[in-house]
Amino acid sequence: MEITTNLNFILISLFTQIHIYDIVLAFLGYYLFSCIYEILTNKGPMLWPIVGILPTYIYHFNEFHEWNTKALEKSEGSYRIRGFLGGFPGIMIADPIKIEHILKTKFKNFPKGEYYRERFRELLGNGIFNSDDDEWREQRRIATSEMHTTRFVQYSLTTMQSLVIEKQVNLSRENAMDLQELLLRFTFDNVCVAAFGVDPGCLALDLPEIPFAKAFEEATEYSLFRFLVPPFIWKTMRFLNLGKERKLKHAVKTVHEFAETTVKNRKADLNKAGKLVHDDPSDLLSRLIKMDHTKNPQGIISNTYFSNKFLKDFCTSFILAGRDTSSVALVWFFWLLHEHSSVEDKILLELHEILAERGTNGEQSEIVFQADELDKMVYLQAAISESLRLYPSVPIDIKQAKEDDVLPDGTLIQKGNRILYHVYAMGRIKPIWGEDCLEFKPERWLKDGQFVSENQFKYLVFNAGPRLCVGKKFAYTQMKMVAASVLLRYRIKVVDGQVIAPKVTTTLYMKFGLLVTFQPR
Repeated sequence: MEITTNLNFILISLFTQIHIYDIVLAFLGYYLFSCIYEILTNKGPMLWPIVGILPTYIYHFNEFHEWNTKALEKSEGSYRIRGFLGGFPGIMIADPIKIEHILKTKFKNFPKGEYYRERFRELLGNGIFNSDDDEWREQRRIATSEMHTTRFVQYSLTTMQSLVIEKQVNLSRENAMDLQELLLRFTFDNVCVAAFGVDPGCLALDLPEIPFAKAFEEATEYSLFRFLVPPFIWKTMRFLNLGKERKLKHAVKTVHEFAETTVKNRKADLNKAGKLVHDDPSDLLSRLIKMDHTKNPQGIISNTYFSNKFLKDFCTSFILAGRDTSSVALVWFFWLLHEHSSVEDKILLELHEILAERGTNGEQSEIVFQADELDKMVYLQAAISESLRLYPSVPIDIKQAKEDDVLPDGTLIQKGNRILYHVYAMGRIKPIWGEDCLEFKPERWLKDGQFVSENQFKYLVFNAGPRLCVGKKFAYTQMKMVAASVLLRYRIKVVDGQVIAPKVTTTLYMKFGLLVTFQPR
């Protein structure tokens, strides 16, 4: 008893002699030691105690893609990441060997994951871009089988031809126009007509503001906010309906109302005059509804196969895939042509050689390129592919480990770790693309006058492995049709004095758009 009393007395005496600055000094010592240890052992950017990599990312946010490219090259293709209080643990990658392991070899162990799906759930629901496993597999099977039918391929080509020819009058203006805005309108109209049989009219003569198109862009941007802050922040904002979460809620409501109305109207139209029984529709949405009908021989459209929610999520996902990616790719492409006039001259030479094979001299304004002619545009495809290498529409993607794993170089990946692969950086690293990796050089895609594809794990623009983009052919057809039709008729002149920089969001928009004038050839 006496010994215990003396021990308590000694402890109390020691504690009363410890001052607050001793605690602060000890904490600073620990912090300093942790920083030194991190500097000596980590080959990547600094992982600060408590706050992780957040200060570094915030400091370089406005130049994130350029900075991260240098960081990944310096760290030999990958580095560890960690967020606030140890959250968001994982790895940043720009290494084809590791990426093949993740996207193909161990595909089942690296799905989108709950971390990603939770942040896009309001907008994308359980659509193909926000689902995993059997749910994703079934949607991909359906999309692949329908998009590759001869009927849809021909129908989508016809819609592109009509939009390019009928609405090109919008280009014949004296004042400068934002090319990015114009291309976003074109691809939005195109994807809605091809996928849903609906023309929203974004390319009308007066270029009206379309609430749904604006809301869709806002929804994707506000969803990105959830990746930039700890979960307790955005979840609290969502619960209290504040700030960006409130704006996201309103934007998503507008998006879903458009999608739901589209589905409802298409079902009502197909249910008239026996269309479901006798017609063979061309747009994707109608074909899905037709498939639903085959499950109900009585001729009654029900939700036994494709529910209204499934079709709504399909609409939203397809617009995400077909609208932003192609338009953003084209705006960077046209800007690069302005900077490299010799490439533009070679494309024009190819177009005129193809037209010369027709043996006709029709009015230039009436020329409509056919599918076989688009296939012959190998230099144009090389130029577009090279543009995408430098400016990929989706600059960064993410996966999440289901179980512990080991990457080919021995790097340990723990269950739940996030794997971010930086597509933008992949196209600009010398060990991957050579000393001339920063040059815009379409010739790197050609061999003996023919287009040669690159290893998909080196060129991740259309993803890779089992999740390779099902709309890749549709995208190339769309981009080649627009590029060839516009270049044949106009010389695009970029207005001087603009700041050209990528916007840090889920899609690689030009931060300030691209003002141009169209000079008829």
